[in-house]
Amino acid sequence: MLPDGPILDWSMTILGLFILILAGDALVKGAVNLSLRLGVPALIVSLTIVAFGTSAPELLISIKAILDGVAGIALGNVVGSNTANILLVLGVPALIATMHTSTCETRRSYLQMIFASVLFIALCFFAPITWWHGLILLAGLSIMLGSAFRAARAHRRDVANEVPDEEDEEVEGADPSMPGWRIAIYLVLGLAGLPLGAELLIDGSINIARTFGLSEEVIGLTLVAIGTSLPELATTVMAAIRRQADVALGNVIGSNMFNLLAIIGVASLVGPIPVDPKFLSFDLWVMLSASLLLIPFVFLRRDITRLWGAALTALYAAYLVIVLAS
Repeated sequence: MLPDGPILDWSMTILGLFILILAGDALVKGAVNLSLRLGVPALIVSLTIVAFGTSAPELLISIKAILDGVAGIALGNVVGSNTANILLVLGVPALIATMHTSTCETRRSYLQMIFASVLFIALCFFAPITWWHGLILLAGLSIMLGSAFRAARAHRRDVANEVPDEEDEEVEGADPSMPGWRIAIYLVLGLAGLPLGAELLIDGSINIARTFGLSEEVIGLTLVAIGTSLPELATTVMAAIRRQADVALGNVIGSNMFNLLAIIGVASLVGPIPVDPKFLSFDLWVMLSASLLLIPFVFLRRDITRLWGAALTALYAAYLVIVLAS
């Protein structure tokens, strides 16, 4: 019989995953219906509310890592999570159902994500990341949020001037008559459940990993990164099943921007974050390369088919093999 420790660790991991799936579904429902209520595209809601909610685990873990004296995990968490968000979070749902991203207008937000990535990489070369790096990143976050706010206002003005089209296709899973209190419940359950589920899963996973002798750096880049990306994965899977490609793609792009600008920005105010030379020579460039893989879906209007999903997932598996072998 296994001792209580391993049993507890596996139980926490499974319970955390279950909570993540339910919370992801609730957050998608709340975000889509909130967009209808506000007259804002679901994409913009995903870039802000959903992205912040699914990035909450990264924030909690990064701050906890710095306070516990293992700040390297904070950087590995964010860099690894951003790579996982592109390759794993978009790859796995595409294996379940083709995501029709060809209908999504994400060029502006995608370019903002690339800018955030380049800015973050540039600041890493002035390591360690301290409070002044954080202020620059938070300034970038305010610019991104301001752009989303202006886009939302412009969309509402355009909708107000349009003649309603009865033939417009209804959004699956959306309920225009859903009362505000129910929307609020969905959002609260999603935003509260995601970090709770992630915390349970991460604690259990790290304890399991340590029994196999994995280093803190490898844990940050792999298990912690995957664990904190599970909210995005849960949300994106449910969005793909509900045929909400704009929520799925917007969630990933928004989460990556929040990870770089908000998570590291806030965490660096708590304490300095060292940058291992390995990040400067490999992991940061893998993150940027993964982001550039979205160009066909953003600019060429390609759908993320099952074939693309298999390719993205395979690339992430190869990345994990390299990290674990190094």
